[in-house]
Amino acid sequence: MTAKFATLLPMERIYSKLIVDHFANNRQMVFLSGPRQVGKTTLAHDALPDAAYFNYDRTQDALAISAGAERIAAIADLPNPVKASHGILFDELHKFPKWKKFLKGFFDAYADNRRLKVVVTGSARMDVYKRGGDSMMGRYFAYRVHPFTIGELGGTAIDLDELFRAPQTVSLDDLHRLMKFSGYPEPLIRGSERFYNQWKRSRLEKLLDEDVRDLSRVQDLRGLRALSELLASRVGGGINYASLALDLAVTPDTAKAWIGVLESVYYCYAVTPWFVNVANPIRKQPKIYLWDWSLVSDVGARNENFIASHLLKAVHWWTDSGLGDFSLHYLRTKQQKEVDFLIAKDKKPFMLVECKTSPEDPLNPALVEFQKSLSAPYAFQIAIEAPPSDFVPVQFEGEVVKLSALDLLKVLV
Repeated sequence: MTAKFATLLPMERIYSKLIVDHFANNRQMVFLSGPRQVGKTTLAHDALPDAAYFNYDRTQDALAISAGAERIAAIADLPNPVKASHGILFDELHKFPKWKKFLKGFFDAYADNRRLKVVVTGSARMDVYKRGGDSMMGRYFAYRVHPFTIGELGGTAIDLDELFRAPQTVSLDDLHRLMKFSGYPEPLIRGSERFYNQWKRSRLEKLLDEDVRDLSRVQDLRGLRALSELLASRVGGGINYASLALDLAVTPDTAKAWIGVLESVYYCYAVTPWFVNVANPIRKQPKIYLWDWSLVSDVGARNENFIASHLLKAVHWWTDSGLGDFSLHYLRTKQQKEVDFLIAKDKKPFMLVECKTSPEDPLNPALVEFQKSLSAPYAFQIAIEAPPSDFVPVQFEGEVVKLSALDLLKVLV
C-alpha cells in the first residue's frame, strides 16, 4: 500500500538555497555531512549541475584523487579559463586517508581567489580538528544535512536571516507518515511499507557493517550491532556505560568508544544535560537518540526522538547558517525535576520544550519553574497528537505555552 501525503513533498530542499547563497557570498569550500542516504549528493548536483564529479568509492576516481590535485585539475580541465566558474564535487572523500592534505593543496592551488566552487560530501563526520594533520581552517564552511522534517515538508521558502519561518501548512497525517517512514527521502517519497522495510534492512546493514568497517578499527561488529539494538530500546533515557558494558560483556570504556563509532556514522547522537544556574543538576549523563526515529519501537520514546531530531536540525541549521552558536540539551535535577529539551543560544537558555502525547496532559510544573529561573525567552509544552492551529508560538515570548507539536515544528526548518 502506498501512502499519499496531505502535503506534497517538495522536489527542492532548503539546503539547496543555503548552498547557492554560500557560493554567492563566500569563496570557501562547502562541506556537506550527514547520514547515509539523506540526499547529500543529490543536493550537491542540484546546486552545481555542471560540476566535475569524483566519487572516492569508484576505483578510477580514487586513483585520480590519490594521484594528487594536478591530476584532478587536468581531468576537470581547470587550466581552461572558460571553465573557471565551474564546480568540483568530491563524494565520500573522507575515506581517502590523506583527504585533508589533498583538499588543502587543491583549494590553495585551484580554488582560492577563483570562481571555482568546491563541494565535499561525506556520510561520516568530517572532523578536521580532533584528528591530527593539516589544518583546514578558513578553507571551508560546514553544513549538516538532516532528513525531512515537518517544516521542510511544508515548503522550501525560507529567509536565511531569520530564526523562525512563516508557519507552514501541515497536518497530523503528514506527522504520522513522517513518523512511520522516517524523514529519509526515498522511503518517504515511496510511502510503501514493503519498500520501507527492505530499505531499512539494507541501510542498516551498510551502515553497521560497511561504514563502521571502513571508518573504524572495531573488530566485533556483532557486538556493535547488539549495542545499536540496545540504544534503540533506551532512547530518551540517560546512558549508563557500566550497565551497557555489562549487557555487552565489554568494558565501560569499550561501550563508550563504540557509541562514539555509532555517532560518527550518524546512527545516533547524544544530548547532554544543561546545568548552568540549575540547583542540584545531573551533569554528566547524556541521553541518546537515533538519526532515524522510525527505528524506535516504543511509541513514547519515538515521539520524543522525533521532537529531538526536529530540534537538532533547527540547532544545526541556525548555527551553520551563521545565526548564532546554538546547542541542544536536556534538564534534570537530582530531585527528578526534568524538562525534555533546552536549546541554548550563545551559551544562554533560549527555548525549553516539554514533549507530551496528548493535549490533555497537565502542564509540567518543572517547565514553569525552569522558565522562570533561567529566563528562557520561549517555553513550550507540545502535544504530538494535537491538531495544528493558527497559533504562532514565537509570539508568546516570555510565557509558558501549551500547544500542538505541529504548531512549533511548522515554524522550524
